[in-house]
Amino acid sequence: MALSKDEIRKSAERLDQAEKTRTQIRQLSLEHPGITIEDAYAIQKAWVEMKVDQGRIVKGHKIGLTSKAMQSALNIDEPDSGILLDDMFFADGGLVPSDRFIATRVEAELAFVMKSRLSGPDCTLFDVLNATDFVVPALEILDTRVERVDPQTKASRKIFDTIADNAANAGIVLGGRPIRPMDADLRWIGALCFRNGQLEETGLAAGVLNHPATSVAWLANKIAPNGLALEAGQVVLAGSFIRPIETRKGDTIQADYGPYGSVSCYFA
Repeated sequence: MALSKDEIRKSAERLDQAEKTRTQIRQLSLEHPGITIEDAYAIQKAWVEMKVDQGRIVKGHKIGLTSKAMQSALNIDEPDSGILLDDMFFADGGLVPSDRFIATRVEAELAFVMKSRLSGPDCTLFDVLNATDFVVPALEILDTRVERVDPQTKASRKIFDTIADNAANAGIVLGGRPIRPMDADLRWIGALCFRNGQLEETGLAAGVLNHPATSVAWLANKIAPNGLALEAGQVVLAGSFIRPIETRKGDTIQADYGPYGSVSCYFA
């Protein structure tokens, strides 16, 4: 790790303040050119610990950058992950308060609700299916507390910035029809995604590492060296299979999963 404990703590404090004031901060990768992936996860961990100290409860995990196209664009060869907290969950068909966020985008995903504890190393797709209670359609709400493009240098944010920023996670909406993991070929579950009644994006869950359960297995193996596991009852967002849809106040987002129902939210 290139950053000191003090630099990690201060970076987490800046992100926390950015979220509370809805004011983006300069890219951490520009402030700390030597930053590493390990540093970024350390900042994320410090920020999540601050939130827990403030009363938040860890409810699960999110996995991002699961498509080959996104990984190639960021010059990485694996996904990233963040933490889901209790205040990030919004009701299906409910209101999302726009004034809580800075620049929201929405993605369509499958969420895995764990039936039993799942730990690595050597966790496989089949272990994930055995440990999953049910899979449910979901929308993930993204936000960014870090500037996407630096005004001075025009540099785009890097993977370090996204990871430190809790993998750009801000909210989650669960809906549609819960599916037992062996009752459908999860690879072929797809969604039609609408903004204000206009079709914006479509995709198949196979876009997530060829099978969304492979993404969950990756996470279980990734966190195992830290003594962590996916716990029973936790929700795991497996990764988006559409491009993010930009949203503004007044927008209604709906993802139609066909026989598996739909999930929607309104940005009030």
